[in-house]
Amino acid sequence: HCLSVRAVCQREIDCDRGHGYSWKITLLRNYWKSKVKQEWLSGKYSNIPSQNSLPEKSMYPMDVDTWGEILEAELER
Repeated sequence: HCLSVRAVCQREIDCDRGHGYSWKITLLRNYWKSKVKQEWLSGKYSNIPSQNSLPEKSMYPMDVDTWGEILEAELER
């Protein structure tokens, strides 16, 4: 599970591990973020008609670098 989360959130995982968090805590801190981030990166939310069309779990607190990755992916589509 940790490796699949790291595939999406490498920077976040490496940062947590660098701060001494165990793999278990690192996974707990980043699991849902990786799910939401992967959906955004895959383009699932690229052409929604309104915010009401977003599923309930489409948002998660993300830092500016993560949103930058998502916006770059959108620009490449």
